Amino acid sequence: MNLESPKVNVEKSAQELFNLLTDMKNFEKLMPENIAKFEVIGEDSFLFGLKGMPEIQLKVTEKTAPNKIVFGAANDKVPFTLITNIDSVSATSSAVKLDFEGSFNPMMAMMVKGPIGKFIETLVNNIPKL
Repeated sequence: MNLESPKVNVEKSAQELFNLLTDMKNFEKLMPENIAKFEVIGEDSFLFGLKGMPEIQLKVTEKTAPNKIVFGAANDKVPFTLITNIDSVSATSSAVKLDFEGSFNPMMAMMVKGPIGKFIETLVNNIPKL
């Protein structure tokens, strides 16, 4: 199952945005209002839980400055990646988009498609607030 967020313009350079998004504590500011738990596990990992959903730990699995950050689920029960794509627009602005790629059975995909789509859209729409 693949989902894409809308592309959002941010008034920060690509490198500045990359630096903000590789600092795990900044992800707490991106989370939806229904966040039940957020905890930084290490310099490249964090755990979050939304009300009514299981807790998920994300870990940085790949970084290509200043254009790409790949997060993977830290456990294999829910195999997915969240890819942050950053495009430089000018010296002081950039555009960011999130791509979600998950390996789910058809029943699970049907159940999680809506909530995950809404979640990545919320994350990307909150990035300009950093």
